[in-house]
Amino acid sequence: MNLLTQPVGLAHYLVVGAILFVAGVVCMATKRNGIGVLMGIELVLNGANLNFVAFGSPSLRADSQYAIGLDGHMAALFVIVLAAAEAAVALAIVLSFYRDHATVDVDEADELEG
Repeated sequence: MNLLTQPVGLAHYLVVGAILFVAGVVCMATKRNGIGVLMGIELVLNGANLNFVAFGSPSLRADSQYAIGLDGHMAALFVIVLAAAEAAVALAIVLSFYRDHATVDVDEADELEG
């Protein structure tokens, strides 16, 4: 089964969601900049949202009796609200750290250790 010759369906959305998720994990693991790490977290959350919406859409499921319906869309909406709150708090922490240390390098944040 070749995904390139099939009409766009659930598997295509799951592949794009997995690519977004992996790109976010790689970004979080390789970036030393605090803003870059936040961007990686947003990519991970967007990959998960795409999967929630894909499973929630009955038009993408070949057998719509197993679709999760609007629960997928509600989960995605909850993740969007959670991501907005996380971004606001994390950006405030990064800006406060920048004001004190004149850098946003996460390796320099050793005084945050318990």
